[in-house]
Amino acid sequence: MANIQQVAKQAGVSVATVSRVLNGQNTVSAKTKMRVEEAIKKLNYEPSLLGRNLRTSESRLLLILIPTISNPFYLEIIKGIEQVAISQNYNILLCETDSNPQKENIYFDLVRKKMADGIITMDPAVNVETLKKLAENYAVIQCSEYEECTGIPYVTIDNEEASYRAVKHLIQIGHHKIALMNADEKYLFARLRKMGYKRALEENGITLKNEYIISTSNLGFENGQYAMKKILNLQDRPTAVFAVSDLLAIGALKEINIAGLHVPNDIAVVGFDKIDFSNMTNPTLTTIAQPMRKMGNVAARMLIEKIKGEEVESIILDHELVIRESTSR
Repeated sequence: MANIQQVAKQAGVSVATVSRVLNGQNTVSAKTKMRVEEAIKKLNYEPSLLGRNLRTSESRLLLILIPTISNPFYLEIIKGIEQVAISQNYNILLCETDSNPQKENIYFDLVRKKMADGIITMDPAVNVETLKKLAENYAVIQCSEYEECTGIPYVTIDNEEASYRAVKHLIQIGHHKIALMNADEKYLFARLRKMGYKRALEENGITLKNEYIISTSNLGFENGQYAMKKILNLQDRPTAVFAVSDLLAIGALKEINIAGLHVPNDIAVVGFDKIDFSNMTNPTLTTIAQPMRKMGNVAARMLIEKIKGEEVESIILDHELVIRESTSR
């Protein structure tokens, strides 16, 4: 394999001149640039990205932190990040944290050691203090899940308003006994979505019943089944369920079916996220649509701007209530 010295010799120029051509600098005459490019082509020379990165102190690598790869919610966001990253000559590395601080630190170290240029975190359980400290010297963006107290820019939706709209829809079609299938309230999104649920009830004069609020440790399908079992066993059974995740809602649909009940005639169900599976259920799932691809696009652009040293402001994107068969009688 040819090296840069052989290219320089073939073109009759210095190694520094070849380097300037490779880096796109305009200090080389058109005639000299042409000779260098012809030598590169003739020798089939492939420049070392590692060497270039060492010279420029950049890796062209962006880290994406997610708690688990099993939740399809993250897929479209990742695609959106990748789309922008590739267009700007960056690569991405997907990092599953399992919400484990030790694993997080391994990925944070890649940035500290300049093996990656920045981080987009989507982990709601990320160590906030560690992330805040990291962001003092390195580029970090929060995507979907965020903590305001960090001062780290984020892109998300208005979770409280989205939940309010979902529950208001159930009230408007005649439901007054509405259960909330929530995540662990140590996460901000769970607290915000509960606030939206409570606001919709209060505005319509519906008394909040604590037994109607079921919290789950994870957002998995099985957690939705387990939570729905609890709801079905309530003495005064709700006529509708709002789940803060489509996976929870799909688990609820399964459990309702096992119990021999009908959705939506016996129990209406609303989810959150609009993952692809939400349109494949029977009945199809009414849900809050997050603009996941756009969220990924925006997060990647924000991170690249941050890497370049530009000022970055947090962004709240629009959401949409998608009404389907699980609430339509």
